[in-house]
Amino acid sequence: MIVKAIPTNIITGFLGVGKTSLIKQLLKTKPEGETWAVLVNEFGEVGIDAGLMDASDSGVQIREVAGGCMCCAAGVPTQVAINQLIARARPDRLLIEPTGLGHPNEIIKVLSAPHYHNVISLQSTLCLVDARKLRDERYHGHDNFIQQLQVADVIVTTKTDLYPEFEAAEGGRLAEDLSQYLNELQLSDTRVVEHNASQGLSETLLDSLKQPRRQKALNGKSAAFTPVTASASFLRKPTDNLALQSVFAEEASEQGFQFDARGLVRKHNQGEGCFSCGWVVEPMQEFDFDKLMQFISAQTQGHSALLRLKAVMITSDGIAGINWSDGDMAVTELDDSLDSRLEMIATEALNWDAIEQALLDCLVV
Repeated sequence: MIVKAIPTNIITGFLGVGKTSLIKQLLKTKPEGETWAVLVNEFGEVGIDAGLMDASDSGVQIREVAGGCMCCAAGVPTQVAINQLIARARPDRLLIEPTGLGHPNEIIKVLSAPHYHNVISLQSTLCLVDARKLRDERYHGHDNFIQQLQVADVIVTTKTDLYPEFEAAEGGRLAEDLSQYLNELQLSDTRVVEHNASQGLSETLLDSLKQPRRQKALNGKSAAFTPVTASASFLRKPTDNLALQSVFAEEASEQGFQFDARGLVRKHNQGEGCFSCGWVVEPMQEFDFDKLMQFISAQTQGHSALLRLKAVMITSDGIAGINWSDGDMAVTELDDSLDSRLEMIATEALNWDAIEQALLDCLVV
């Protein structure tokens, strides 16, 4: 039985800004004896971020909602996933990471519903921003990017260790660019906190998580209840039988993958001007690490439309977590994985058949 509302933070931001990395750092600050839950939504259909978090602490429970459907106006997939986490984990804190192409307003609307008032205590919403992207119209003028900033209680500038090199090459000051941009959006009063992942979490950032959410006006309405119109989002999914389930049901049907004769599953998604393709490979198949890295290099350098590539892969040298965005790539060693998964997100449909064959060529035979 829940006797205290669960402190809950939404951590939003556009593709590749470092949301998953920040959550990994936050999980390390979890007090001993507490249980924290993480709900992750991805634009792609195969679900990789939970694997990249590699949460080995038994006090951390992670649940994924793939395919971008967390941000549906109906909110049923979100509610089912949240209710499962609450019922199973009974967390002391809940962290929610929406897809970088999602509409966080819709999640805030769901969490602000009356039946959650005694269950969830909605605290600060963080929006992560890489200020180097402000000169890129794919970000600067994107409706979702703007909405993520509008609903934020705190704006967190990430990857700040890379700013000096960028400023030297491009000229100008990124802090001034961000300040001017926020002024244009009438968000100059929103708190801005710097975050350098290599230096850990500042006390300022940690303290900001504990603050109650502000009710901000957005176009004359409360930000928590500003609807997304039917034409604004292509990420909507039919609720199907989920709508028939109780809001506080502990169980929901979770569809498994059906592998083909090659031990492979391929999934697509499309919306918000982006295309994704993801692959899942049976766990008994192993990838040659060197060939895999050559494949990753070829993909990230060969497609100007590519925005993100992330993967959790079982290789001959162990389990590799791979995270690439706009020239920045991190490769980490993970402890465990149920299978191999790779996802690519681009601004146009790529030659997925050719990419798939190149990926299969990396298997150990």
